[in-house]
Amino acid sequence: MEVTGTRRALPITAFALMAMALASLEPVLAGRDGDALTALRKGLEDPDGALTDWDPNLVDPCTWFHVVCDGDNRVIRLDLGRLNLSGPLAPELGQLDQLQYMEIFGNSISGSIPSEFGSLVNLISLDLSSNSISGAIPAALGNAKSLKFLRLDHNRLTGPIPRELAGLPNLGIVDFSNNDLCGAIPTDGAFQNIPRSSFDNNPRLHEGGEFEPNC
Repeated sequence: MEVTGTRRALPITAFALMAMALASLEPVLAGRDGDALTALRKGLEDPDGALTDWDPNLVDPCTWFHVVCDGDNRVIRLDLGRLNLSGPLAPELGQLDQLQYMEIFGNSISGSIPSEFGSLVNLISLDLSSNSISGAIPAALGNAKSLKFLRLDHNRLTGPIPRELAGLPNLGIVDFSNNDLCGAIPTDGAFQNIPRSSFDNNPRLHEGGEFEPNC
């Protein structure tokens, strides 16, 4: 009887240890999210003080304005639209592995879109529209398989539309208009039902033809 009781206790003890390990991991992950947001903040100009409460000394960024977290204190949403921010996007944002919504539209964000954003496997919406972002659309965004909404319009983007984006299984809303993209407009995969207006005002884009990696 004692042996049986010991055997029954073992799974319970293992479960308790696992629960303790997960609980101790939560602050570490929340701290990593805070580090990623702090890296973004350090590179931005914020003349209106919209991010003044982003205190890097706080482990938990869930108390910061414009940041939304889940029940585990992981960052799931950034609402930074129309805050008069300028400067580059931090590659460290790719560490926000629970992020679902990145809304940074209507600012003066410059520089390129970090390829690290392809690591955001839970990202549903990426809205970087109406900024001054330049360079190419990173092909790595094709790894963000949860992406449904991709708005990159009214920027200074160049190069082709990566064919990797056609493989995004959930992509439904796309806007690449008002950039300087080039090459063929994709029509396969995720792009089959995207309206032509989503590509307007890119003088070097054209319908038909093969993918041109160096257009």
